[in-house]
Amino acid sequence: MTSTVLVAGATGDLGSRIVRELLGNSDPDTLVRVLTRPGSGTAQGMYAREDRVEVHEAAYTDGPALVTALSGVDAVISAVSGADTVILDAQRVLLAAAVEAGVKRFIPSDYSADYRRVTPGSNRNFELRREFAASLDAAPLRGTSILNGAFTDMLTGQAPMILFARRRVLFWSSPDQVLDFTTKDDVARVVALVALDADAPRVVEVAGDRVTARGIAQTLSDLTGTPFTTQWAGTTRTLSVMSKIGRTLSKDKNAAFPAWQGMQYFVSMFSGEAELHHVDNERYGPHNSTSVRDVLQAHLQRTTVDSK
Repeated sequence: MTSTVLVAGATGDLGSRIVRELLGNSDPDTLVRVLTRPGSGTAQGMYAREDRVEVHEAAYTDGPALVTALSGVDAVISAVSGADTVILDAQRVLLAAAVEAGVKRFIPSDYSADYRRVTPGSNRNFELRREFAASLDAAPLRGTSILNGAFTDMLTGQAPMILFARRRVLFWSSPDQVLDFTTKDDVARVVALVALDADAPRVVEVAGDRVTARGIAQTLSDLTGTPFTTQWAGTTRTLSVMSKIGRTLSKDKNAAFPAWQGMQYFVSMFSGEAELHHVDNERYGPHNSTSVRDVLQAHLQRTTVDSK
């Protein structure tokens, strides 16, 4: 049976991985529509050679054009990224168009830790997702959110939790708090499978790995042969106050991932509020997810090569 899946945000990092999974690991009859803004040639260049991909242009302010692009679509995957103008405004227009076009299922751009139990006011991006979830729940179609913790590449990128040069792993409040991490490739795999699963529940929780700051320090010690230790960086309450100060002083309060938002994410994770409690990695069969150890090992190998 032919299924048509539309991906919004398909030229982004996660969105392009989702399209790749839909094309490579699904039924060959699955068709993919890529939604792009008018005049943007990026999608055409990325997917010009893919016979199963159609590129549709429509602005998020153009409801009729969106309805046309969504006509005949079975499921919408939103992989857009941004703050309130994207997560709320653009997704609500996309959702309304999906309802008008008769789309059966909608996967919102969540891809995060569990925002449902997080204290109001403590995490802006989680609040945006929670607010959009209310709109999705009120819509006459089925919605499925994918919750996956944090992306594992945070540990080697923008999140300053691991101080490689100083051989320290920072923690807030407790070094033994369970932290959920999943790579973007593993998230993309689940998103593609959910899009083709007519019986998918309202929420699917996955975690490529579940670790602690203490465990990460031990893993790095094993990988490098040099002791890494944990370092207390304060309490989550203190970090929360720092994030509020950073947000107040920020010149661009509408940025998707400013430094203060990263602080808020660590508050949610290290407080335990955003921990996943219903992980179902086996829902779509056995799969060897990429572990935190795998990601750290690859990073250390790259940095060793780059330093030579």
